[in-house]
Amino acid sequence: MTPSAKYAALGSGAVCAIVLCLWPFLDAPARSGVLMAAAVALPVQIVAFAAIQRFRGELNGFLAAWIGGTLIRMVVVGAAFVWLAAGFDGGAPMLLALAGFFFGLLLLEPVCFRVEPAKTVEA
Repeated sequence: MTPSAKYAALGSGAVCAIVLCLWPFLDAPARSGVLMAAAVALPVQIVAFAAIQRFRGELNGFLAAWIGGTLIRMVVVGAAFVWLAAGFDGGAPMLLALAGFFFGLLLLEPVCFRVEPAKTVEA
C-alpha cells in the first residue's frame, strides 16, 4: 500500500469516527456543516499529503508542496469564514469542524510519511 493510500484510508477512518461521535450532539444544520467540512477537508489533505510525499527527496519541491498545501488550507478556511459571514445556517460548526479536521489530519501525516533514504557522499 502506498503512503498516500495509507494516509487516505487512515484519514477517512478518523474523519468518519469523529463525525459519528459528534452526530448525536448536533442539530440538522450543524450536521450538514460538519459533513460539508469533512467532504472538503479530506480531499484537500489527501492531495496535500500526496504532493509532499511525491517531492520528499527534492528540497525545493518539498518546500513548495508544503507551503502550497498550507496556503490552500488557509484559503479554504477563509472561504468557509466568508460563507459563515454570508449567513449559512450551519456555518459556525462547519468552520470549527474544518479547522479541527485539518489539524487532526495534519497530525496523521507523520504516521504515513515515508522518508527518502539519505544520499551521502563517501570520501
